[in-house]
Amino acid sequence: MGDYTPSKSDKFTFGLWTIGNPGRDPFGEPVRPPLAPHEIVKIAGELGAYGVNFHDNDLIPIDATASQRDQILTDFKRALEDYDVKVPMATTNLFSDPVFRDGGFTSNDAQVRAYALQKVMHAMDLGAGLGAEVYVFWGGREGTEVDASKDPRDGIKWFREAIDYLCEYSISQGYDLKFALEAKPNEPRGDIFFPTTGHYLAFIQTLEHPEMVGVNPEVAHETMAGLNFFHGVAQAMEAGKLFHIDLNDQRPGRYDQDFRFGSESFKICFFLVKLLEDSGYGGSKHFDAHAYRTEDIDGVKDFASGCMRTYLILKEKAKRWNEDKEIQGLLTQIRREDPELEALCRDFNPNKAEILKGKKLDRKKIAEHSLRYEKLDQLTCEIIYGVR
Repeated sequence: MGDYTPSKSDKFTFGLWTIGNPGRDPFGEPVRPPLAPHEIVKIAGELGAYGVNFHDNDLIPIDATASQRDQILTDFKRALEDYDVKVPMATTNLFSDPVFRDGGFTSNDAQVRAYALQKVMHAMDLGAGLGAEVYVFWGGREGTEVDASKDPRDGIKWFREAIDYLCEYSISQGYDLKFALEAKPNEPRGDIFFPTTGHYLAFIQTLEHPEMVGVNPEVAHETMAGLNFFHGVAQAMEAGKLFHIDLNDQRPGRYDQDFRFGSESFKICFFLVKLLEDSGYGGSKHFDAHAYRTEDIDGVKDFASGCMRTYLILKEKAKRWNEDKEIQGLLTQIRREDPELEALCRDFNPNKAEILKGKKLDRKKIAEHSLRYEKLDQLTCEIIYGVR
C-alpha cells in the first residue's frame, strides 16, 4: 500500500462552490450552513489541497457593497497565505441571476450580452489579481428550451464574438490568461449549444486567437452524453488543448450528479488517471464535485479528502499496470510494428502511394494475428480491483 496523503505537487484543487456547497437541490433546501470563502480555503489547505478556484460571485456576492468586497478579499487573501493555497483558475457565473435566464453571451437581448461581457471583464480583473492563470467558460445557459426562439447560428456567432472580445481584453491588460471552454449537453438549459468537448475543439479553430483557447472537459458532462470521457480527454490532449480538467463522477444518462471522483466509473477513472500521469500533464486536477446531501461538515471533509485519496490510489495502480510484465508482454504482442509499411503510410507522395498499392498484403494471414484483448482486460481489472 502506498502513501495516499496529498501534497502540493499533486496540484489538487477545489472550487469554493464544491466544498462550500450547502446541499441544496431542485427539490430541497440547504442542509448545511454556508461557509465563508476564507473558511473554505482553511479546509482545503488543511486537507493538503494545492488550490481553490471560484466563480466571481462565489467570492464576492453579486450585490456586495464596496466595504463588504474589501473585507471579503482581505480575509480571503490572508487565508490563502496562511494555508499556502493558490488560485489557479477563475470563472464567471453567467447562469444564476435571473438576467441570464435566456443565456449570457447567446441571449437574444443585446443588453444582456453587453452585461455578460462587462461582468466577465470585472471577474477577469479579480481572477488575474489573485494569481489565476486559467479562465474557464461554462455556458450553462447558452442554449435553448424552445428552438423556435433562437437561430443557433446566431447563438454560435454571438458566443464567438464574446470569446474573441475577451481574448483581446486579456491581451490588452497583459493578463496572459489561457481560456478553457467547458462543454455540457444539457441542464440547466434543455439543450446547450456546445454539448461535448469535440464541439468546442472544432469551434476553437474559428476564433481570432485559437492559441489562447483550449478546453476544460468534465467527467460528468461527457458521461451525461453517453461518451467515453477518457477518449475525449485524450483527443483534447493530442490537440494540445487540455488547459484544465474537472474531475468528478456520474452515471450515464442522468442529470448532472457531480459525485465524488471514482465513486461510480472506477475503470474509466483509472484510465483517465493513467493518461494524465503518463502524459506528464502539469495543470491543476480540479475536483468539481459535491458531498452527498446527507453529510454535515465532517462529511464534506471526508468527501474532499476522498477525491484526492482515490486519485492517488489510481495513480499507484497505474504505476503497477505500467510495470506489470505480463500486461506489458501482451501489449508488445498486440502492437505489431512494420517500419517499412509504416513509412509508406505516412507523409504522402505519389511514389509511396504506387508502392503501397502494389504491395501484396494477405488479409487472411493478417487477421490471424492474436490480439488477446480478453486476457489484457482481465489483468487490468485485477490491477484495478486490487487482486493482482
